[in-house]
Amino acid sequence: MGLFDFFSKDKKEDLDKSLSKTKESVFSKIARSIAGKSKIDDDVLDNLEEVLVSSDVGVETTLKIISRIESRIRREKYINTNELSNILREEITALLTDNQDSEPENFGLTDDKKPYVIMVVGVNGVGKTTTIGKLAYQFKNAGKKVYLGAADTFRAAAVEQLMIWGERVGVEVIKQKMGADPASVAFDTISSAKANDADVVIIDTAGRLHNKINLMNELTKIKNVMKKIVPDAPHEVLLILDGSTGQNAFEQAKQFTAATEVSALAITKLDGTAKGGVAIGISDQFHIPVKYIGIGERLEDLQLFRKKEFIDSLFGDYDKKQG
Repeated sequence: MGLFDFFSKDKKEDLDKSLSKTKESVFSKIARSIAGKSKIDDDVLDNLEEVLVSSDVGVETTLKIISRIESRIRREKYINTNELSNILREEITALLTDNQDSEPENFGLTDDKKPYVIMVVGVNGVGKTTTIGKLAYQFKNAGKKVYLGAADTFRAAAVEQLMIWGERVGVEVIKQKMGADPASVAFDTISSAKANDADVVIIDTAGRLHNKINLMNELTKIKNVMKKIVPDAPHEVLLILDGSTGQNAFEQAKQFTAATEVSALAITKLDGTAKGGVAIGISDQFHIPVKYIGIGERLEDLQLFRKKEFIDSLFGDYDKKQG
């Protein structure tokens, strides 16, 4: 199996199932908005705009999507409402493709980046520790040696949870006493990982947003300590966001991208929410790749965010009903 072989048939079915609440919410609203209409006119577009915003796609991204559809209507002169689903699918896919780079080959893991260091950030409660555990599981399954660093030293629960995940997955976890300097934990973790020829290091960090300056200083300090051992570390700063919080996830993304150089995003808890549209808006707005999505509780329920597969899954059942 290749590294992160996420899109087998079973994985596609899992994604379909996880987005069911969002699909039901979005497309029932669209169906109501076009009832009695034969062509896409201003009223339909106004209703569609309301549907997308209420589905947490976000105002700016929604306006881009509506603008793209308006341009298409002008080009093609007449488009009936039966075509709306397919047009919406195509324009959202095109928008995300325009704004996103392709995934790095082999997830950036190369011989000259060993260990590959991932610093994970995000507020408490978004599924940060769980995502770290699932990532460790995926890397280990791909034959990689993984070390975890418990640098969220302000919460005993965070360290305990990471220890449990390490034991469950079978990877090494480096910790210190409660209240220890997070940068010191990061230093110890990367030092041990390098000495033991590890492939991947994942460092958990504290998720407090009450003081952005303190957060910025703390994350900068951790980064600087990492560089003493691995000069180009961290190779990735992964921000974890809770998809079920909708617009609050946008706000968290703004705060963390202002505090540190976030290079990738993971959006969790998409299986239990009708707010899956947030993945589209965040992917578009922040020009930072959404790399992973969380779609369930199992170890396997962390998938790569592949734009086309995500949109196809979101629209699939609705298209079949329309066909």
